[in-house]
Amino acid sequence: MTDLEDRLSAAVRHFWSTRQKQADKQHAEGEADAGSRSSVTGGKQMDAFIELIRDVLLRAGCPARSLFLQKRIELPGWYRAEKKWDLVVVHRSQLVAAVEFKSQVGPSFGNNFNNRSEEALGSATDIWAAYREGAFSPSPRPWLGYFMVLEDCEASSSPIKVVEPHFKVFPEFRGASYRNRYQLLIRKLLRDRLYDGACFLVSSSTEGVRGKYEQPDAELLFETFLRGISSHVTAACNEGLG
Repeated sequence: MTDLEDRLSAAVRHFWSTRQKQADKQHAEGEADAGSRSSVTGGKQMDAFIELIRDVLLRAGCPARSLFLQKRIELPGWYRAEKKWDLVVVHRSQLVAAVEFKSQVGPSFGNNFNNRSEEALGSATDIWAAYREGAFSPSPRPWLGYFMVLEDCEASSSPIKVVEPHFKVFPEFRGASYRNRYQLLIRKLLRDRLYDGACFLVSSSTEGVRGKYEQPDAELLFETFLRGISSHVTAACNEGLG
């Protein structure tokens, strides 16, 4: 995909411009939520990233009828009845792939980081348990992906104190910022095979409106993420899943 870098940059611009438009609209209507929640309750910020992945899969030979986003994206779990994923590939009645797209901006990085961590762990644990128990049978092992965009700012980049009333935390968390913690979280999720592919982007509100972003971890590159899902989905569709 020759325009990959341009499309990714455009998706970053869309993320920030959509957030600002939602915040401006709610303030104008006098319905602003507390803090920065006014710019997140409307959703849609991640749509350009989801559509980019969809377009790559279509070009790779995945039939449009096998791709689902916005609607029919519920998948069964083991510990709960079902969960909505952001992008789902179901080909010939078999689950091929599912991807979660998440973001976080300030100012409340602390509580939201814990929520994001629990969501990522819980979603993966739940769907793999459902797979183990035959929820998608006779599907071969599906490809699970996690895509994260984090605001790059002083609050996310400053070291955070650890709390150790009884036992010591692992050393990699000492002096780590929320940016570092997200990077550690997502890399560990990937290495432990809770997800088959993961992408971690950081972008500031000032540079992001110009499409600027960083990829701080060589294991969590967008290009690697894209190759992983694209090759898996292409093989599954071309081979008819065996």
